[in-house]
Amino acid sequence: MIELEGVPELIDPVMVAAFEGWNDAGDAASAAVAHLEREWKGEVFAALDAEDYYDFQVNRPTVFIDGGVRKITWPTTRLSVVRVGGDKPRDLVLVRGIEPSMRWRSFCNELLGFAHELGVELVVILGALLGDTPHTRPVPVSGVTSDPDLAQRMDLEETKYEGPTGIVGVLQEACAHAGVPAVSLWAAVPHYVSQPPNPKATLALLNRLEDLLDLRVPQGELPEDARAWQVGVDQLAAEDSEVAEYVQTLEEARDTAELPEASGEAIAREFERYLRRRDVGPPTPGGHATADGGDSGPYLRDAPGGPGGRSRPPKPPKPDASDGSEGDGEDGSEV
Repeated sequence: MIELEGVPELIDPVMVAAFEGWNDAGDAASAAVAHLEREWKGEVFAALDAEDYYDFQVNRPTVFIDGGVRKITWPTTRLSVVRVGGDKPRDLVLVRGIEPSMRWRSFCNELLGFAHELGVELVVILGALLGDTPHTRPVPVSGVTSDPDLAQRMDLEETKYEGPTGIVGVLQEACAHAGVPAVSLWAAVPHYVSQPPNPKATLALLNRLEDLLDLRVPQGELPEDARAWQVGVDQLAAEDSEVAEYVQTLEEARDTAELPEASGEAIAREFERYLRRRDVGPPTPGGHATADGGDSGPYLRDAPGGPGGRSRPPKPPKPDASDGSEGDGEDGSEV
């Protein structure tokens, strides 16, 4: 039985979820939901029973001391609510947790039970995967859904991915079977520098969420953190000529494939985001999914076997000038 005591009646609620683990390269997705909780001061109103879904030898509990008393925090998934103000206020139900170790169908059914009780009208699931994308270019973020009508209405891609999946794919499919509109937003993280944090990818996911829900997300220190992250990766890449050459090859492939991004539609989208920000004052562990559905390889900074702990990146395939594609990810995007 789901008890939701203390939760007020919500306004046009949307559920936004992210899970640490295989679906969360660079911790970009879970950090995005954590940012929303922090900036909008989300209040946790429910938590799933950790005993039901987690293997504590994989996701271990942590011990801390509170007022001289030892306490334990158990790994689980928690739900909080935030109200977004403005001309058209609405509520977001934020779901942040860890990809479950077991009973995925029951896990999804429990989350959908909360969504039903709260009157959630749309579920947005955030994810991040590793791809052949250079850190020097804007982070590719694609929105996908398995609902053809929703894809047309919200200008999304209809997913055609086949292969291994994580809790993001399973939850989206559960939403489809339950008749709940659901969208997944995927950010592509450079596979050669995939260790967290990745504030640039987190910021890209939040920008895409803004566009999808037509709201303004306070950015806080994320833009500055994203710039500092890119400068740091630039310095690391410059220390290894092979890595620098590899990044340049990725840049050339990306620029060739994404010439249409200089279109009027892309410029208009950025201008709309600028207007939203100008007119509104300040607000009162394991591998990861890759573009081919497999698991991540070693990091640029902590891989064994190379100078300074780096591994030699693989040579990327030459882009096909006929279609400019670089490979499909789980989200069906070009990454």
